[in-house]
Amino acid sequence: MNTLREKLNIPVSDSEWDRIRSCFQPVHAEKGEFLVRQGQRQQRMYFVVSGCVRIFFVPDDGREVTRYLAFENEFATALVSFITEDPSGEYVQALEESELLAISGYDFQRLLAEIPSWELFYRQYLELAYVTNTNRLMSFITLDATARYRLLLQEKPEIVRRLPNQVVASYLRISPETLSRLKSRV
Repeated sequence: MNTLREKLNIPVSDSEWDRIRSCFQPVHAEKGEFLVRQGQRQQRMYFVVSGCVRIFFVPDDGREVTRYLAFENEFATALVSFITEDPSGEYVQALEESELLAISGYDFQRLLAEIPSWELFYRQYLELAYVTNTNRLMSFITLDATARYRLLLQEKPEIVRRLPNQVVASYLRISPETLSRLKSRV
């Protein structure tokens, strides 16, 4: 919980922290376990204590596309569904055995109403999500596969170190064969 408090990075009194902490429940997820499937409503946001959570979707061609990977001390949720309460267009899956802290959408909204600095956390979270998604989209448009792989090694090497090639390839939006060639050259 101390790591969560540090990651939130918002000014709160001890009583406000107690209220926030009471909203987070521990969740254990086995490797490969789905926390949300496409078509289900995303009712919780997760803080990764240990492990890795993947957010991905499957377009009409049937090839999985990994949109986001959350490791220790990062948050993960199918954000559009969490915000809108509509069915998710994405899957949320534990890629490793994971220990998580989960907050329900209901509790999240209550904290927004009760604790003013919770809005600061939410704004920071949304801004980071926007910047991350925009940068990824721009990399797909402006960089070739080699440059995207080099950028990944520079910014998030744990993805390549910890995850199977199939997942890394789907994150880079390249084939596993192309990834193997890049790994041997770079």
